[in-house]
Amino acid sequence: MARYFDLHPVTPQARSVAQVVAMLREGALIAYPTDSGYALGCTMENHEGPDRIRRIRRLSSRHDFTLVCASFGQLGQLVRLGNSAFRAIKASTPGPYTFILPATGEVPRRLAHPKKKTVGVRIPDNAVCQALLSELGEPLLSSTLILPDHEDSPTDGWSIKEQLEHVLDAVVDAGEVIAQPTTVVDWSEDYPEIRRYGSGDTARFE
Repeated sequence: MARYFDLHPVTPQARSVAQVVAMLREGALIAYPTDSGYALGCTMENHEGPDRIRRIRRLSSRHDFTLVCASFGQLGQLVRLGNSAFRAIKASTPGPYTFILPATGEVPRRLAHPKKKTVGVRIPDNAVCQALLSELGEPLLSSTLILPDHEDSPTDGWSIKEQLEHVLDAVVDAGEVIAQPTTVVDWSEDYPEIRRYGSGDTARFE
């Protein structure tokens, strides 16, 4: 049975944030809000978390996860950035973007693309998400919470609890969050390639 945390969307309660993070450190899989909808997340060291996410979403073993970061500095430890990518990504974050970049040695091999050695990273503009990341002190391994046979993620935590309370450890509710897919930019080469047009402005990547 998942624990339910009702957090203020702008000033999340520090005690609840600390409780959620303590659960994450003990191996929990949670649902939590981002600036593009609700997501599923666990720590990078959680070896069972990715398989649990795949089962919930009915994903293949080839599904690529995203590392959700608190800051540009944290992101820079996980991926290699050329000068042009550095400037453009720094100017665009935090925001509704996912960037695919070459992974550094800080990323466990099992989390990087097996052939390209790339990983997806992002920095959400969401107060609750940022509070969790700040308290945790490391990125969250994440995947957008889109259930099988659905096109969008749920917009509130309570409905997630009702649907998934038996397969999650915690649900972090921060009220209604509109599901707006991120813009996905592949910068694994020396130039940006837009893989998906989402809510983020693409002008600086075209």
